[in-house]
Amino acid sequence: MQAQGRTPKRLASGSLPADRRSGSGAEGVGSHAPRKRFGQHFLIDDTIIDAIVRTIAPRAGQVMVEIGPGLGALTQPLVERLGHLAVIELDRDLATRLRARVDLTVVQADVLAVDFTELRNSLYAAIAVLATELALPKSDRLLGRLRVVGNLPYNISTPILFHLLAHADAIEDQHFMLQKEVVDRMVAPADCAAYGRLSVMLQWRYDMHDFLPVPPGSFSPPPRVDSAMVSMRPRVDAQVVDVDLLSTIVQVAFSQRRKLLRHTLGRWLDERGFSGVFDLQRRAQEVPVQQYLSLAHDSTLKKPVA
Repeated sequence: MQAQGRTPKRLASGSLPADRRSGSGAEGVGSHAPRKRFGQHFLIDDTIIDAIVRTIAPRAGQVMVEIGPGLGALTQPLVERLGHLAVIELDRDLATRLRARVDLTVVQADVLAVDFTELRNSLYAAIAVLATELALPKSDRLLGRLRVVGNLPYNISTPILFHLLAHADAIEDQHFMLQKEVVDRMVAPADCAAYGRLSVMLQWRYDMHDFLPVPPGSFSPPPRVDSAMVSMRPRVDAQVVDVDLLSTIVQVAFSQRRKLLRHTLGRWLDERGFSGVFDLQRRAQEVPVQQYLSLAHDSTLKKPVA
């Protein structure tokens, strides 16, 4: 992970000078050819951008990280309200362009390699010092936690979500642009076709809701799928659980989702000497999140006999 760019000598609370403002959407789309291998689809719809920023409601002094800023369509209105913003960008050319700005901390890295807890610690410490020096208003939000936003590359969106799951204690909230089909799976209730491993693992840890459909024409180049924004806030009442065990249980359960659980999860439980009560005469999608959590807590589960 390579954090570059200058820490600003001033943490502004107002708008940037006129020459730093973008006129619309992603400025300079034509000057940068989107790279398919990075899954780049640049947001260019000002109406959508305004709606996203209003929902996120950034305030001066808050510690925020944007994943995949691209050409700055969201970056500009966010930093105008925050004063300073950290961005994670893998594309070397885009990172170079972003480093020219003194109001950004640029982390040039694969987001899957970024330790968000460590990043939170370093960013919050630096910005807290600046905020104190400039007597900026204190945030009424949870101090010491990151706000994370981004238009995530659709080809690695699920790995990013699971990567962030491990850092949920360091995060206040997350707002992401994703493929609509992924958002539908994230928020799906039990006993519906979209409900699956992603639903269980994320609903255990987050309160989530989708809040904005986004058509393909809002991007350049337009993707072949519809998109949507989702809001994710780590649950303060999330049960403490062995995450690896829960993940394994859910993965086994949904490995053959059309079959009854006795054919998949039942065999797995037998190998571990499970003697508790769990209805295996149903399919994985019929089991609510809470029942998967209860199974992961069952004291009769043992390691398989060698």
